[in-house]
Amino acid sequence: MSGYRSLRQCVLDLERHGHVRRIEAEVDPRLEAAEIQRRVYQAGGPALLFTRVKGCRFPMVSNLFGTMARVRFMFRKTLPTVQKLVELRSDPGALARRPWRYAGMPFTALRLLPWFSRRGPVLANECRIGELPQLVSWPRDGGAFITLPQVYSEDPGRPGWARSNLGMYRVQLSGGQYAPDRQIGLHYQIHRGIGVHHAAAIARGERLRVNVFIGGPPALTVAAVMPLPEGLPELAFAGALGGRRVRMIRRGGELPFAAEADFVITGTIEPDLRLPEGPFGDHLGYYSLTHDFPVLAVERVYHRSDAIWPFTAVGRPPQEDTGFGALIHEITGPVIPAVLPGIHAVHAVDAAGVHPLLLAIGSERYVPYAPRRQPQELLTLANALLGQGQMSLAKYLLIVAHEDAPALDIHDIAGFLQHLLARVDWRRDLHFHTRTTIDTLDYSGSGLNEGSKLVIAAVGEPLRTLPAVVPVGLQLPEGFTSPRVCLPGVLAVQSVAHAQRPGAARELCERLDEGAAINAFPLVVLVDDSEFAARNLNNFLWVTFTRSNPAVDVDGIGAEMVHKHWGCRGSLVIDARTKAQHAPPLIEDPEVSRRVDALAAAGGPLHGLF
Repeated sequence: MSGYRSLRQCVLDLERHGHVRRIEAEVDPRLEAAEIQRRVYQAGGPALLFTRVKGCRFPMVSNLFGTMARVRFMFRKTLPTVQKLVELRSDPGALARRPWRYAGMPFTALRLLPWFSRRGPVLANECRIGELPQLVSWPRDGGAFITLPQVYSEDPGRPGWARSNLGMYRVQLSGGQYAPDRQIGLHYQIHRGIGVHHAAAIARGERLRVNVFIGGPPALTVAAVMPLPEGLPELAFAGALGGRRVRMIRRGGELPFAAEADFVITGTIEPDLRLPEGPFGDHLGYYSLTHDFPVLAVERVYHRSDAIWPFTAVGRPPQEDTGFGALIHEITGPVIPAVLPGIHAVHAVDAAGVHPLLLAIGSERYVPYAPRRQPQELLTLANALLGQGQMSLAKYLLIVAHEDAPALDIHDIAGFLQHLLARVDWRRDLHFHTRTTIDTLDYSGSGLNEGSKLVIAAVGEPLRTLPAVVPVGLQLPEGFTSPRVCLPGVLAVQSVAHAQRPGAARELCERLDEGAAINAFPLVVLVDDSEFAARNLNNFLWVTFTRSNPAVDVDGIGAEMVHKHWGCRGSLVIDARTKAQHAPPLIEDPEVSRRVDALAAAGGPLHGLF
């Protein structure tokens, strides 16, 4: 049941089975490699092994997690066992109820324990930060970044691997004000495990020791992004998923590091120093801008003799990291009801940037005999979801009752939205959380990490039929044009730029009454370009939920405040136009795009990949 010992072993196995394409032509790590990766991912193509990297002696590999078929192939020997392990961590009583299902768990338990030694392949060589692949993904990026880092830290007050954290946090290798080869940027967001360790180190007046692993067994990469149950360290999970104990190097006075990693950067977070980090093209489809973040003082950079540099390209979803989300759901989805009784399914919508939009299906059983059902248990469940780790970063949480449609598929986003919109009562079903935390990378709020949330809970029989076409003769006030249906019940309306007319949403609502034909659409979205927003579902999701701050940008026709509860009697209106504080969207460099086109032409090294 053992899996891959190293990244190279994984790459060679994938190559033997037709999952890897070698690119022998020289590829520039500045913009070119990332654009190739994005295109191959969109085409559902293979993993790519770049053997000649411009300005660097190390090969690079990308798109390892580009398809779920490839992910399942990599972990074909261990995935079922890991699913059972997560079940037991969430519900230990399951072992007594179904002992036959968990008969092999004692052997899996042995793999949870890391294997410590004083040597390993990664110690074979040392180099400088400047010798590593200087991967730049987007034209305005502030420097080179590690896009698949595994950042290891321990609690300084209670050291040891059992309370360690292995997380995937952004690491900037160059640019900005960093001293070359001596300092790198470490950007971690709120609600992350390393933050607890850093706070403890600051309280003790100490530097926090940090090791950054790159490469190694693919199970380590997955472990770094996995939201695990309390008490299950990422190293233990990696042992289970990888089918073998994680081999760690531990020497006196040093923080342990992965013996089979391809590269390890060791250092400490400087206690009183923060430097500008970014910009960086991020998973919301925009640049996360320059902000002050901690600095890692580099001590050593180790690498194995056969090192390969793994990377991915981040951008507007879907991208390769979508595969991580799908794998997380496959492993943890079945145990959600055990962790949060009453919750049947949860889905962070990738096309909306993950954190901006969370869908949920829950039970509504509090008053089953009531003549007219209304959200009650759903509101309790919504609060529980918003108190769970990274789900607490959700900006819009849409939750419906399982009892109303037992067959509803939470991954059928269009179907879910239509189910909700047919039942929602805007006078009752909007629940705002103001002046709270949102995703660090989301610039729709009032400041870094600052914004609002909106819970929309809908139950009961349908209240309306959702229109699928624009009514003939629909009248809109002057300055509002080009109405287009995004999906049944959702209308996109175009207006001038927010900078020219910031109050347009309120103006639209004031100039229309409850008898206006537009109210047949329960949701109206005010946009810069209605043709783009309505072109496909992903465009609608991206525009609507990445460009709006609920407490500021949600309005409604016939709006009213009753006992401090805001609602509306007509259409709900979301102002999803671009605002002044928003970060710019990601756009490829035209010259680089032309070079990639040439490489993909007939006879070129990329021909047939996209």
